[in-house]
Parts: sequence; structure tokens; C-alpha cells
Amino acid sequence: MTNLDYDLIIVWAGSAWYPAGMYASRYKLKNLIIGVQPGGALATSHKVENYPWVISAPGKEIMDSFKEHAEKSGSEIINELVEKVEKHENHFHVTTSTGKELKAKYVIVATWNNHRHLWAKWEKEFMWKWVSYCATCDWMFFKWRDIILAWGWNTALTEALYLADICKKVYLVHRRDTFRAEDSWVEQAKKRENIEFVLNEEVEEITWDALWMTGVTLKSGKELKADWIFVAVGTIPNVWIVDSLNLEKDKEGCLVVNQRQETSLKGLYAAWDVTTNSNKFKQTIMSAAEGCLAADSIHEDNLR
Repeated sequence: MTNLDYDLIIVWAGSAWYPAGMYASRYKLKNLIIGVQPGGALATSHKVENYPWVISAPGKEIMDSFKEHAEKSGSEIINELVEKVEKHENHFHVTTSTGKELKAKYVIVATWNNHRHLWAKWEKEFMWKWVSYCATCDWMFFKWRDIILAWGWNTALTEALYLADICKKVYLVHRRDTFRAEDSWVEQAKKRENIEFVLNEEVEEITWDALWMTGVTLKSGKELKADWIFVAVGTIPNVWIVDSLNLEKDKEGCLVVNQRQETSLKGLYAAWDVTTNSNKFKQTIMSAAEGCLAADSIHEDNLR
């Protein structure tokens, strides 16, 4: 490790990064966790009820415990934006927005996906308040309520079926008159009495009063009354910091990794929502597992 700052640098800091750092430290790998948003997206969640041993807790509380565990295990953590990851001979060069230039033998990229948006009026302002992008995460907020669910791909149809068991009414708003989802999902949705298709429409604006969301206005001018809106228009893997490395990606832009979380570039590993592992089941328990597996893989490789 001559002239290298770290054995391992873990890029960004959340539910994959902190467990990766914890395991790396246990393997005596000098590691740095570096990210601009400590805790990642989960830290902004109002409540989490689908993580083992956590019956119900704010996302920030869970991420704070992840962070504390990593720090006490020996990880160094700094809050900065990573702007670039490059490969120089047998090591990696990580550059931050403040000008730090750090060297490491290994890197774990554990960035997240950016949600695609409807770009409806008030969507951004009410994000995670009355606007949700994860039904599995936020179902408790709209239990027995009327909700709007937008778009017609497989994710939208499967989430509509899931939410139909929870919500009083599900309005499935789609901008075309036919769906791009698999026919089986569409047929199942048609059979559910509390799913109503609203076709050839788009959400123009979220309407609200002083206390709560009241519904949406569609581009046609029609209004739908609802308590919540769920957006299922997909995600975009946020992996721009490693674009210069020409890593193998799938058609959705996710980094292709093997069973040990290694990318197509030797020494560069990836975890969390931007990988092709875990069957792309974007949940905290899966990202934590991927982070731990990546650290274990690096430990094994470092022994060779």
C-alpha cells in the first residue's frame, strides 16, 4: 500500500456504504466512506417498518445507527461530493468537489438511483410528504386512503395490485390508451374493483389545502380526489462519477456486477440500487447485504 491513502474508498454514504465500511474495518482494511448526503435517501424517510429488528423508526434514526457502527468499527467518514473516480495503473484516484485527491487500491461505488418524475406542479415540494416513489416503503401512510398511481409499465401495474389490497381506491393514470406492461398484470388489475383506469391522461398539478393533499388536476382539466400520489415511472442509475471508466452496464444503465459485487473493472466493486444484483429489489436490507459482500470480496482479493 505504499503511497496509497487507503486500502478502500467507499463512495457515498448510506445503507450499503456503512455496512461495507464496518466489514472492511473488521478485516483490517483502512477505509474511507465519503458522501455528500449522509444516510442517503433512507435518511429522508418518515418511517421504516420493513427492516429486521426495527418495528417502526424514522429512516434517519436507522442510518444514524449504521453510521455509528461503521465509525466505531474504524471507518473514517467525510461529507463531501465525489466528482470523479479514475483508474491509474494499479490503484484508483478519487477526486472531491473541494479538491481532495485520494488514492486507494479498491473502490466500492454505492450511489443511488434518481427517481423519474412526472414534473407535475407541486410534485417536488411535496416529495415524501404526499408524493411517494416506493409503495413497499410508504404503504402505511396511505392505508385505507384513495390514491393516484401514475403510468403504465410493469412497475405501475404490479404496484397497483399491491396497493389495491391496502388502499380504499387506486386511480391508475396513464398517458396512453394501452399499457406497456405485461398483459397478465393488466388483466389482473382490470379484475380489481377498487382499481380504476384513467387513460389518455397526465397529472398536471397536485391540489391541496392548508392541511392535506386534496387530489390532482389532469391535463384535460378533469379533477380526481385523492389523499396521496404514487409515482411509478422508473428510475435512472446515478453512476456518472464512473462514466469515464467505461464500465459494463445493462440496458437500464445499472452497473453489471458478478456474484461477488465486482464490476467489469478489476478492483472496482459496486453495491446498492445501481447494480444488477439482488434482482434489483431496491430495499435497505438488500443494499446492506451487497455492501457487506463487496467488502468481504475485497478482503479475499487482497489476501491473494
